[in-house]
Amino acid sequence: MSLRIIIFLLLVSAPFVPAQTPFEDALSAIERGDYDRADQILSTGPQPLLQGILQFHRGDYVAAERSLVQALEKNDNSSGRAFLALTRAAIGGCDSARAELEQTFRRVGASELHRLAGLALAQCHLTANRFSESFAVLANLASLFPDDADVLYQSARLHMKAWNDAVFQMFEKTPASFRVNQLSAEIFEIQGKYGEAIAEFRKAIEKNRTALNLHFRLGRALLMESHSADSLEAARQEFESELKLNPSDAAAEYQIGQILSAQQKAEEAGKRYERALALSPKFAEALLALGKLRLDEKRFAESQELLQKAVALLPKSEAAHYALMIAYRNAGKTEEALRAKEALEKLQRPPEGEFTDFLRRLGEGPAKSKE
Repeated sequence: MSLRIIIFLLLVSAPFVPAQTPFEDALSAIERGDYDRADQILSTGPQPLLQGILQFHRGDYVAAERSLVQALEKNDNSSGRAFLALTRAAIGGCDSARAELEQTFRRVGASELHRLAGLALAQCHLTANRFSESFAVLANLASLFPDDADVLYQSARLHMKAWNDAVFQMFEKTPASFRVNQLSAEIFEIQGKYGEAIAEFRKAIEKNRTALNLHFRLGRALLMESHSADSLEAARQEFESELKLNPSDAAAEYQIGQILSAQQKAEEAGKRYERALALSPKFAEALLALGKLRLDEKRFAESQELLQKAVALLPKSEAAHYALMIAYRNAGKTEEALRAKEALEKLQRPPEGEFTDFLRRLGEGPAKSKE
């Protein structure tokens, strides 16, 4: 068989890939941010639809609206209507854009246009305080584009606005409620203003002495402000008060156990941890605390059982792995101790990745974990 025939057969058998039209080429360039390439294509002849889409992506919404209206007058099509709706939404015209955005969002699959329509629609709902509709749109986008920065940003804005609106309604409509003081306390707590938080929790308790969780939150705020002897005792009293209202509060039992441990009252602390675990058998922090306590008491079999459960529930906890390693070592279980040590070292190992490689190229190494 001649070489000419072989080449001919190869050409015939090769799959046919249709060339992109100039319009498709320009759209692809716009989607990847290559606006210069899109400009080159536009320079070959007037294309108002393409011009409008390019102007939209560049943020020139007034010019984009003019171009898209002109394009639709010549040739009505779904892409033009969708980008005109996106443009109008971007300049505050949500009322006129909403119907087309909803239609585009329903019609188009997991594409860039679906993403853009969803983001615009979510913003329109958010502006009008239609939180449930905005949540629904963003939930759909999050399922299709879970790592998209715009989707995550819009979701954060929605949660912030919904929070702010609810807080405003609470302060305006129920200013005398203990919930206002509770919320104020929690905000102060987030800001690290523990003195103010303590004052607000106490005001909330004055207004409603039987509300659950207030004494617990006050006890935690007292501990966050100070670990002085007086603060420890005051916090303990608050956790005890919480247990009087809710005897099944495992977290309050655990916190009292922590305070008793800090006060060097190991036996009493152990009883509190045991109560916490009786109420909540998978309370990982209580398992770890009691396991370490049993380790100090040289009750190795009990300690190992507790710490094994803690590690299973807290697989990334260095403290749990370290305590289990020591429990094995002190019990003479060398092989188990070595395995626990390997697991601990794996957790302490710096993560590999581009930044680590970059440091290596600079002749440096990633910072080692503190012992």
